[in-house]
Amino acid sequence: MFTGKKIGLVLSGGGIRGMAHIGLLKVLQERGVKAQSVAGASIGALVGALYANGNSIDEMLAFFKETPLFQYSFFAIGKPGLIDTERYFSVFQQFFPHDSFEQLNIPLHVVATDLLQGTEKVFNQGALIMPLLASAALTPVFSPVEIDKVLYADGGIMNNFPKEYVEQGADLVVGSNVSVNGKLQKKDLSNSLQLTSRITGLMIYASCREKICECDILIEPAQLDQIGVLDKKGIEKAFTIGYDAANFAMDAYLDKNKP
Repeated sequence: MFTGKKIGLVLSGGGIRGMAHIGLLKVLQERGVKAQSVAGASIGALVGALYANGNSIDEMLAFFKETPLFQYSFFAIGKPGLIDTERYFSVFQQFFPHDSFEQLNIPLHVVATDLLQGTEKVFNQGALIMPLLASAALTPVFSPVEIDKVLYADGGIMNNFPKEYVEQGADLVVGSNVSVNGKLQKKDLSNSLQLTSRITGLMIYASCREKICECDILIEPAQLDQIGVLDKKGIEKAFTIGYDAANFAMDAYLDKNKP
């Protein structure tokens, strides 16, 4: 069914919920399916980079389990944001020692937000680590990243589902959207922070909804709403949810497209 077909892979932003992306990758691996191009925003860019780098599923999970989110020595001083994003460079360098898009096994497109111009920026050549840090710089927790005198932040702000960068020439587009926005209870909107988070999430989701629906195979598990965006305790749970959702989506696609 998938032999000889060019597959584009799209991975959205969504914090720790992005471990569901790795669940999808495990299912693709088990079924002998490999993407020929990858595009991602925020956590999707990080997972996509590890996949394009040839890291194993266990190595991908270890990357997120072992990388500290809130480390005292990483607190930002003289920068906007609580955490200095650029302090993670050495951590990333352990996984990407060549620091180069060209050294990856699969073409990768990383989306970030140009805060000065208010536009989307896609990185797909040259240095790799700084664009990854920029794409994952979730505001206001992580500080913007400076590249060539421009400040960049979370790619999900402008394009949380960058499908357009992999669809050209692709026979199939496989997407994973973990920025889900299911129904809430009144108690879930009890303060200004929760309200702001909900409104921002809905706006980001609405801007990408049409592209999400155009995927040939899509996982978008509602159960991920139970996991906090920065809750590292949810890593294994999100991974399992993604794995189960991916198996279901693949089976549904195969049933629908039987010869």
